[in-house]
Parts: sequence; C-alpha cells; structure tokens
Amino acid sequence: MIGATALWLMYAWLLAAIIASYLSGRKGYTEKAGLASGLLLHFVGVLIWLVIPAKEHSKWKNVGPFGRRKASDIAPRAAKAQEAETGVDSPGDDDRPGSRAASA
Repeated sequence: MIGATALWLMYAWLLAAIIASYLSGRKGYTEKAGLASGLLLHFVGVLIWLVIPAKEHSKWKNVGPFGRRKASDIAPRAAKAQEAETGVDSPGDDDRPGSRAASA
C-alpha cells in the first residue's frame, strides 16, 4: 500500500512543478524559476506564483492566464482574407514591402 501512496504523492509533486513552471513562464519570468519553486515548495510554490505580479509585456497581461492569441495576431494574412470575405476592411501594415505577409 505504501507504494501506491508514494506514486500518487510523486504525481502530485510533479504536477505542482509543472503548474508552477507554466505560471512563471506565462507571467514573464523564466520557467526554470517556476520549476525550481514547484519542485522545492510543492503546492506552496504554485500559490506563490499565483500571487507574484506579471511583468508588463508577459503573456499573462497580453493574452490572459489560459487564453491564446487572436487569429489576426498569429496569421495577419489569413485574418485579412477573412475580413475580405466578410466585407469588413481595416487598413493594416501588411501592405508594406518588407512585411512577411506581403512577400508570402
């Protein structure tokens, strides 16, 4: 019985490290710091990363804790094609000669 309990405790320990690493990376810090705090402090490390404020240009501030970027941020050319289909035209900087979307 001790073997099964030890296995579940190890899974909980690794899960805390994964969550702390994810939170630290999302908040603009290195994932190593989150991984170290998650491995050393277990679920207290996760709580610490929930309290630590996010950096100004982090994914936590720009996208949110679990969100993904909008399609227009990921693929501006595809977003422009979708706007053309719907009839909504918004001027963008994709028409510049040096942009990747204009050269693709």
